[in-house]
Amino acid sequence: MSAAWYLNKAGLRVVVCEKGIVAGEQSSRNWGWIRQQGRDQAELPIVMESMRLWQDIADEVETDIGYQREGSLYLCENDEELARHERFMSFAPAYGLATDYVNRKQLESLMPECPERWQSGLFTPDDGRAEPSLAVPAMAKTLVARGAHVVENCAVEQVIIENQKVTGVLTEHGEIKASSVLCAGGAWSTFLLKGCGIRLPQLTVKASVARTAPAPLKFNGNASGSKISFRRRLDGGYTVASSDYLEIFPSTSHVAFMRDFLPLIRTSFAKLKLRMPELTVDNNFKRQRILNPIPSAATIARIKARLTDRVPAFKDVELVEAWSGMIDALPDVVPVLDRADPIDGLFISTGFSGHGFGIGPAAGKVMADLVQNNEVKYDLTRFRLARFGDGSKLELGPAI
Repeated sequence: MSAAWYLNKAGLRVVVCEKGIVAGEQSSRNWGWIRQQGRDQAELPIVMESMRLWQDIADEVETDIGYQREGSLYLCENDEELARHERFMSFAPAYGLATDYVNRKQLESLMPECPERWQSGLFTPDDGRAEPSLAVPAMAKTLVARGAHVVENCAVEQVIIENQKVTGVLTEHGEIKASSVLCAGGAWSTFLLKGCGIRLPQLTVKASVARTAPAPLKFNGNASGSKISFRRRLDGGYTVASSDYLEIFPSTSHVAFMRDFLPLIRTSFAKLKLRMPELTVDNNFKRQRILNPIPSAATIARIKARLTDRVPAFKDVELVEAWSGMIDALPDVVPVLDRADPIDGLFISTGFSGHGFGIGPAAGKVMADLVQNNEVKYDLTRFRLARFGDGSKLELGPAI
């Protein structure tokens, strides 16, 4: 939707084909963090631009999407946890980011009655937040008003390629002629690209999230620590999640990718739980219109218990809703932002590995520039598609 936003601004004719409904999957199911803190070094300058672009979008859409810059806070119990942020802090200051370590006294000023277990942290005061369920639908509505076409319940079944050049797409409702096609299909990208002869190693990772009823204001931004994460919401509650529990669902189609993912699985073994597939994620894009996994009762009970234990002020606050989403993870936990060489006119923006909401506007702008053959001001080497097949040693980015 972000790529369409900037292509439309440039005067191009744009069609967005959505096989389900706009923001039916991860665009509305994520935590709502718009953070610079803790990013991969190659992502950081792009997400820094996103902070400005989010404000522009918030100003242009009719809906209040809840965009505020109240900061991100990583909470640490001991020096070992604090040391995990040294890699990020080794390069962040060079980009002009106002991130800094905070001690116990500073934590108490940021979070009144901060529980004793947290002794230090990392704080980025100008990080932001927004409401995922409001933001992308509001963008789609504005795009339609500006003359773009956003077509729901319209699965793209095939990218039409003639002589190694894109000529359009075949949808379930017919053919659309196009000189450029952007695959931004999240968890479904692997299967659409396979039909183009492109191998994209990808796994689906399930994460569960909940929201509270209106709750006391403990921190007005994004906070994460000691196995719990919470983010202040526009409605006065918090979006809450367990930050150390993810479920992976390998299918027969993904077996060929297991070797690609072994380094990630080894480093994240403690929080990744292997599960039998609950939903069908394959090349039949109409069989499962929207990935809507059911959060397990045990996971939600874990979130509630941890929230109560780690933020006592939330002890009696009710969890009023819970949901799960399927994260589209790549082996090195950073996305592909690239042309799909050697196919002329095919572009790929996918695999954000749970980090896509915040960086979305600037990543979309990058793709809009690539489509128009404009100069891109960022080094996209880290995000090239070829890294999965050119013999390069993959460097793992920040954890999912």
